[in-house]
Amino acid sequence: MNLNSPVSVSQRTAMPVLIALSTTHLLNDMMQSLIPAIYPIIKSAYALDFGQIGMITLTFQIAASLLQPLVGSYTDKHPMPYSMVVGMGFTLAGLIGLAYAGSYPLLLLAAACVGIGSSIFHPEATRMARSASGGQHGLAQGIFQLGGQTGGALGPLLAAFVIVPRGQTSLAWFSAAALLAMILMTWTAGRHAQLRSQQAAAPVAVKLASVAGSPTRRVASVVLPIAILVILLFSKNAYSQSFSSFYTFYLIGKFGVSVQTSQVMLFLFLVSSAAGAVGGGILGDKIGRNKIIWFSILGALPFTLMLPFANLFWTGALTVVINLIMSSAFAAILIYAMELLPGRVGLIGGLFYGLSFGLGGVAAAMLGELADWVGIETVYRICAFLPAIGLLAWFLPKMTEQRA
Repeated sequence: MNLNSPVSVSQRTAMPVLIALSTTHLLNDMMQSLIPAIYPIIKSAYALDFGQIGMITLTFQIAASLLQPLVGSYTDKHPMPYSMVVGMGFTLAGLIGLAYAGSYPLLLLAAACVGIGSSIFHPEATRMARSASGGQHGLAQGIFQLGGQTGGALGPLLAAFVIVPRGQTSLAWFSAAALLAMILMTWTAGRHAQLRSQQAAAPVAVKLASVAGSPTRRVASVVLPIAILVILLFSKNAYSQSFSSFYTFYLIGKFGVSVQTSQVMLFLFLVSSAAGAVGGGILGDKIGRNKIIWFSILGALPFTLMLPFANLFWTGALTVVINLIMSSAFAAILIYAMELLPGRVGLIGGLFYGLSFGLGGVAAAMLGELADWVGIETVYRICAFLPAIGLLAWFLPKMTEQRA
């Protein structure tokens, strides 16, 4: 291949763009993860019950989920790479609001601002990652998810060693991360524009080959598969939300650990998502999306059923294994959906980041109310069966996947 051709140039520039996107994803999700990480602090400071804690999660998730599909659908037709900077501005405002909120309603408003920032960031960043993939869509999504999952895992760790010792107002210190993300997003948007120009200059035959095997499908034929994929992500996100929102309380209540210890264990649970996301993305390119989806379901279910009966050591070990397996499916599910609806990357990114995570927020609110009635340990016994919903994957159509 001619190293000066548009195709080879785009492949050379893809990795820097992917790494930059992964880094911005890390910063974005790190700041978002600070919301559930401070729950033990604000529960005591504001005299909140579990239902009110769940409502904070619901507010954040709904603010993100309602806008994401709309933003993604619009930017499919009118790409706006610099809109990510605007989204980060909302996140910055929400972060400062959480640091200095004087009442529960202000906490909800600040959480909503962070959710709006997420709704603007994810659809456009997802499109950029696919465009920069060079055909290795699973790898690209894996790298992108690596940043997000790592950032999400850092929240509890930062809460344990920064926010818990120094108090709620120390959240404002992380404004520096938002400003850094804005600078990096500006650079990434510019590089992405160059990449798009190079791809547009590629020979017509290359463009046709890039879409071969991705026929346009009738809307009616993809409604059921898309609905199943959303439900699959809901089952996984509902389970994950039960940990993000209530795991620290579960550990403190059942095993009597300190707040800092509980935050470190939450970090271990969340950081395993990073390895799972990358591994699932790479394997999906090699062995197929369907197999990865099935592995994430059948592989995790036995461990989720064992978890409520484990001691402290095995609770930590099992949660890492569970999240490692469950997170491996995200890239596969997302790319599977993109192959069902080619050319609608922004819509798919917005739908799956938005709707499925929003439904996870609804689940968190319901689980919070349930915990007030029956206790947090009973809630985890019920949640153990959530991954079984993933058996609906049986009804997904087999697809011929294009390898790069």
